[in-house]
Amino acid sequence: MTNRITGFHTADVRFPTSRHRDGSDALNPFPDYSAAYLEIETSEGDHGYGFAFTVGRGNDVQLAAIEALRPMVVGRDVYELVSDLGAVSVSLVGDSQLRWLGPAKGAIHMAASAVLNSLWDLKARRAGLPLWRLLAELPAAELVGAIDFRYLRDALTPAEALDILERGKEGKEERVGDLLATGFPAYTTTPGWLGYDDEKLARLSLEAKNDGFGMIKLKVGLDLDEDRRRLGIARAAVGDLPIGIDANQAWGVAEAIDWVNGLREYEPYWIEEPTSPDDILGHAAVRRAVSPIRVATGEHVHNAVMFKQLLQAQAVDVVQIDACRVGGVNENLAILLMAKKFGVAVCPHAGGVGLCELVQHLSMFDYVAVSGTTDGRMVEYVDHLHEHFVDPVVIRDGRYVAPTTPGMSAQLRPEAVLEYLYPSGPAWVSPPAARSGSDALIGG
Repeated sequence: MTNRITGFHTADVRFPTSRHRDGSDALNPFPDYSAAYLEIETSEGDHGYGFAFTVGRGNDVQLAAIEALRPMVVGRDVYELVSDLGAVSVSLVGDSQLRWLGPAKGAIHMAASAVLNSLWDLKARRAGLPLWRLLAELPAAELVGAIDFRYLRDALTPAEALDILERGKEGKEERVGDLLATGFPAYTTTPGWLGYDDEKLARLSLEAKNDGFGMIKLKVGLDLDEDRRRLGIARAAVGDLPIGIDANQAWGVAEAIDWVNGLREYEPYWIEEPTSPDDILGHAAVRRAVSPIRVATGEHVHNAVMFKQLLQAQAVDVVQIDACRVGGVNENLAILLMAKKFGVAVCPHAGGVGLCELVQHLSMFDYVAVSGTTDGRMVEYVDHLHEHFVDPVVIRDGRYVAPTTPGMSAQLRPEAVLEYLYPSGPAWVSPPAARSGSDALIGG
């Protein structure tokens, strides 16, 4: 009997992180880290897991977008799906009616990401390999076949992608051994949320340095004098350890340039999301004006076409892929390969529930099979919510320990899904006192 997709189970899972200001920044003062969660099941009892990350309100909208893709997966032959995930990607992203909601952007694209990632998770589980290892061992032609090059060929051709992957085979086994022995470099945003008081900022900054992280990151963008004061506290705590800053799109182009230049004395390593993620030429202008401070962006960049233009315009020094924003593993493969061709470091975004778990696989694959280096490369780490995952990330001496459990590390613990199910889970039945203003209804 043919093994088919028989289950497509979704859940609105929200964590009340706003209660302690975890995740707070200039544009997201009270986020409730949330997952529009998907579990697929096969007739033979195999499972795959994926999700889209949101910050609370709208998670139900995201879940509806995932549900809209159900007919394209349920009932399909499992072997046919996982043996040609490039074709699956084209069908999900290119549906002639649903693509009108994008195309290739927003909730419908993030829904495609959740479905694709769940299928990659299923594929890796069936192979008995963690995703990073599966990707590193797949034939180069299969990886290239997973990418839709329609709008990318002017920057990266299939032949160029194939050549990068073939060249990446040299020294690959040595890099696998190094990764298993020493892990992958990390930096942490844990000290830097805007809602934290001075004592917590100083304490967590010092702890991050002592724990071996390669950089800390602070949120900025509401008040220049306050940013200067907070950077002074962090700099005093960590000495010459690099400090990144992140404006979360708070500024226009001219304001970004003035603001970042006003923080130069604290020697920021990079400025992240200085302006609208859609403003490619604006990012290029900021980069020229604030050099040698690096410009980093990517967590809200819709798709590989936008990354292509950022690279072509020399608008960024650091590419920040996100495991759930673009079209899943498929589109992130394209972005990693373009970054390699253009010589730009990839330091993924991971500030959100489960993002550390997912994106570690992409960076480890990049090191092992694409870029071949960890120079200038770090994966973000935030110390929130990992205990709710079946295979949580492990950090040792400021580095990600390479996962060995099969899959993409996306599975939530069943009890966590029940506890934080919105709005009926115990964590939400008795919410804290309502706040005033637009965020009064936490997660609503």
